[in-house]
Amino acid sequence: MLRKVLKRIVISIPVLIGVVLIIFVMLRIVPGDPVTTLMGEHVNPALIEKLSREMGLDQPMYIQFFKYIANALHGDFGTSYRLNRNVTQIILDAFPNTVKLSLLAAVVAWIIGITAGIVAAVRQNQLLDRLFMGCALMGVSMPVFMTALLLQYVFAFRLKWFPVSGFDSFNAMILPAIVLGWNSAGSIARMTRSNLVEIMQNDFIRTARAKGLREHGVIIGHALKNAMLPVVTMMALQISSMLSGAVLTESVFGIPGIGRLAVNAIETRDMPLLQGTVIFTTVLIIAGNLIADLLYNVLDPRIREGA
Repeated sequence: MLRKVLKRIVISIPVLIGVVLIIFVMLRIVPGDPVTTLMGEHVNPALIEKLSREMGLDQPMYIQFFKYIANALHGDFGTSYRLNRNVTQIILDAFPNTVKLSLLAAVVAWIIGITAGIVAAVRQNQLLDRLFMGCALMGVSMPVFMTALLLQYVFAFRLKWFPVSGFDSFNAMILPAIVLGWNSAGSIARMTRSNLVEIMQNDFIRTARAKGLREHGVIIGHALKNAMLPVVTMMALQISSMLSGAVLTESVFGIPGIGRLAVNAIETRDMPLLQGTVIFTTVLIIAGNLIADLLYNVLDPRIREGA
């Protein structure tokens, strides 16, 4: 297991360097000068040249890249152009809000997705099956921003059940969590249903029924335990994707998280802040994939090395 973890970490290093290189180059070949964007169009050219020299933007791109990598290895992602603060500290301040949102969204997705998948599998080809799978398909297909605006209009603006924006109370966290978790709930429901329907056709299920076990005991004690292996892997992957992909949800609801930082950095051409958020979310995705692989190895002994 340790050898497998080390191998995955070694493989992930070139991926991370590649992501850093791509975002680094793209931000510097896009038309426009970040100093001009920061200071305004009618600033003295001498001042722009002076600031560019102080920021190191007058150096060749490869020198800037290697300096950035060397500093990043020590946890220093530079200083935000707009906020004039250390990027690492800005990300660490915003990260707890993203974690809260993502964990609550994951709980919403797991509860709704697993429950809907089980009911749909038990009531296969009946009204509840079609209803739940229709909702699951809608959750997978509908863009996050559309879901956010729709629920925001209905439950916040019209019904006044939740705040329109903010993240300062548990009540304010519910609507963003539902929005972020709905897409994942649809995927979990569809996979849970398909796996459970397939497992229910196996011989050991018929044997369990022949022994006189009640139907709910057969489903929960035998079928669900085997059907949940790939679902658990998907759930682990979804946590990392939620942590890194809450951009639209945080922007619509005004949540001060990593996603909103990235959007603001794009709007203001704040290169250090945008680079820091991209690298940070890339590390989260790599870590999520690693945890999912390890979890699958633990839960399914058949795929362990030497099994």
